[in-house]
Formats: sequence, C-alpha cells, structure tokens
Amino acid sequence: MLGQDPTLITRVRDRFAHVDSDPFSGPRIFFENAGGALTLKSVVETTTTYAAIPDNQGRDNPMAKELVRVIDKARGDALTFFGATSGKIITGESGTELLFRLISAACLGTPHGVVLGSTLEHPASASACRRWAGVAGKPYVQVAHDDARGSVLAEDYAPEITPETRVATILHTSPVTGMAVDVAAIAAAIRAVAPECFIIVDGIQHAAHGLVEIDRYDIDGYVISPYKAFSRHGYGLAWLSDRLAALPTNALTGAPEGQWELGTRDTGSYATFSDVVDYLDWLGSEVSDETDRRARILAAGHAIHAHEADLTQAMLHGVRNQAGLADLPGVTILGGVDNPLREGLVSLVVDGMTGEDLVSALRERGIRTHARKADHYSGNILTPLGLQSCLRVSLCHYNTEDEVAAFLAAMREITRG
Repeated sequence: MLGQDPTLITRVRDRFAHVDSDPFSGPRIFFENAGGALTLKSVVETTTTYAAIPDNQGRDNPMAKELVRVIDKARGDALTFFGATSGKIITGESGTELLFRLISAACLGTPHGVVLGSTLEHPASASACRRWAGVAGKPYVQVAHDDARGSVLAEDYAPEITPETRVATILHTSPVTGMAVDVAAIAAAIRAVAPECFIIVDGIQHAAHGLVEIDRYDIDGYVISPYKAFSRHGYGLAWLSDRLAALPTNALTGAPEGQWELGTRDTGSYATFSDVVDYLDWLGSEVSDETDRRARILAAGHAIHAHEADLTQAMLHGVRNQAGLADLPGVTILGGVDNPLREGLVSLVVDGMTGEDLVSALRERGIRTHARKADHYSGNILTPLGLQSCLRVSLCHYNTEDEVAAFLAAMREITRG
C-alpha cells in the first residue's frame, strides 16, 4: 500500500532526516538501515528540547514533575508498541548492554540447569550467555541453525530442551541473513518442557521491520536498540515480564524492589521513543480506519512489512526493465532467493569481489550499503558458508522502487566489470 500511494510515501519520507542525502556526501540512497535506520525529524527536535533542560526527576518543581510525566507516558507508549499488557519498561546504555543485564539476572537468579541459545544469534546475546552461564556454573548449549535457510526453527530447539533448561535466548531476526524466527513457536516448545524457563528475545533487528506482539509470545524479556527503529543513538529499550523484573539485579542498597535502572534517567531517550510510537500511530491511521492506538500500530506494522516485501522482491527479481539480483552473473543470495522468512534485508556475494569491494563500488555510485565480515560479529553465519565477507543491503519502509531500480542498475554495471 505504501508503494502504491506516491503521496503517502512522500509524506512518510518527509518525516525523516537525511532521507536522500547527508551533509558529508550529498545525495545518496540509504540501504544501510540494519546499521541504524533513518531518524525521525521529531526525534531530533525532542532530543534538542530535553538536552537543554537542567532539572532532574523527583524534585519539587513543575519541570521535574513534567519529566516524570514524560517518562511515565513513554513507558506506556512502549508497552503499546510491544503489545504487552503487563511487565516493566526500562532503558539502558544500548540494546547489547540490556541483553547482558537481563541474561545475567536470569542466569544468576535461577537454580542449577542449562542456558540454551542458538548459533544464529548475534554476539550481544550469545556472548552474554557464554559469560553469565559460566559465572553461574551452568552449561551453555547452542542449537545449530540451518545454514541454507539462514534461520532456526522450533524443531531445531526441541531436541536440546530439557526440564533443566533455566534460561533460553531467541534471536527474532538475523542482522546478517535478514531471516526472521518464529518466536512464539520456539517459546511454546520451551514452555512445554521447561515451563519456568526465562526466555529472553533479541529484537534489535526485527523492531523496525514488522510487528512485535509480546502478549502472544509467552516470553520474559524483549530488547531493542531504538536507533534501529527510527529514534537515536545513546540508549536501549527493554520489556521485562513481572517475574523477570522480580529477580535480584544490580541496585542501590535500600532502593525500592524491582529498581532496574541505575542513576538518573535521560528523559529525552524516553521522550524520543514516544515520538516513534506517535509516528507509527500516524502511519497506521493513514493505512487503515482503526481508531484504537494499538490497532493502528499493528496496521502500520502490516503496511511496513508488505511494502518492504515488495521492495525485496523487486530487488531479487527485477523492476522497471532492470534485472534482479537473482539474474545477475556471479551473484549468490544468502538464505536463498525465495525465502519467506526474509525481512527487509538481502545479503549477497559476487564472484571475485569482497564485501568491502562491493560497498566501495556502490558508494562511488551514490548508494550506501555495508559489508559483513567473518569476524566476532558475523563469523557464526559466514564461516559455515565458507565466506570471508558479504554485502548487506538493508531496506526500510521509506525506501522506494526508484531506489531499488537505481541499485540494480549499479549492480548490473559492477557485475559486468
């Protein structure tokens, strides 16, 4: 629907800063959304406003009370975004830091048993599991993902789940392959055998590309990095179930129980996430007749997912007389060409070129992309495929068919040498 309404896509793009150019390189097409999505203009304005305020929360003055109100509103907005009717919202240094914090509390706060994850996972959760399972004296088991599919299924987890599984982690979408994971199905498989297991989800890559429905997942923690979901750098956001929030964690002596946030909160970070939710609410009102705020956010999520799927199909199979990636010589698509799990991201290799070579060649043609290397970030995905690097092309709902066509023209020129 977004791509079929040029007026709407124009209005969408107008809400983002630097949508088609930046101050350093001038005009460019932005296909590096997995490295950080474009920022809403409202987020930039809100950041400026709250950065200038000297007051702190908890004081006896009107500004301090307003800061508390803004934070409380943002927590409610975040619950609406996540689709959660209970639980706790906290902020932290980053999504990675919050994953470490949630996983450490779960590992240290449960009886002896197993910590379970998968080889698909980003090191943000895998490293946290390895670190805190070791500290807690718990074995850490990783379920092998399917290299060809670029994802992991509940049936892959099932053989490793036992009644002693105390903590489990799930990656919602891979930032390397772009493939999504059925969180609800994996959580159900875990609950069937280990009902008291603490289940923590890395939603950092997924948040900008589809729906988050925590009440449907039956999990205990969900973490995102808002700079990848139209907000700004400098903070992470997490939802905690009531029972996870009740576990012991780092806190000041004598502080109220369940106090997970250390130090004075950055009101601006909370406020800028309200901007994100307001934007999705607006978008939902443009693509549906829904009157409920959560229903509009769901409608926005469906529209985002559908538009990105259309753009991805155009990238893979061609558009406007431009051959798709699947038809270009020497191009291999990670996860296969027609993979229904793909969310707004295509990773590929070209015979005789490194990922870095491709990034440079596309940059020279005004297109921003990124190379993933077989290092501590992506080696778990690339090394089993025998790859040293790949090109990651990540789309978002504000991208257009014109931009995809320009990318394909550039790739045709590059692959012809």
